[in-house]
Parts: sequence; structure tokens; C-alpha cells
Amino acid sequence: MVPFTRQHVLRLEKVGKFPKRLKVGNRRIGWLETEIETWINDRPRGR
Repeated sequence: MVPFTRQHVLRLEKVGKFPKRLKVGNRRIGWLETEIETWINDRPRGR
């Protein structure tokens, strides 16, 4: 859904430009789909 590496997503998340992750298990994380969809829709379109 998001064409970025884990490292890039982490960098964006740390500076507040990507939704915060949620812990969903002992060694699992995830994001709310609605927050990711909103983030995608709010991004500028390619020119």
C-alpha cells in the first residue's frame, strides 16, 4: 500500500509525517488502515 522502505517510514513517522504505529502483538506492529488511506489522500498528486 505504501511504496517506501521500513527505514523511510520510520523516518517519516519520527518527524510526524506518517501515522504512528500500533503494537498488535509481542513482536508485531501495524497501522490503522483508515489513517494510512487518509495520509495517502492528503499527499500531493504527481505532476
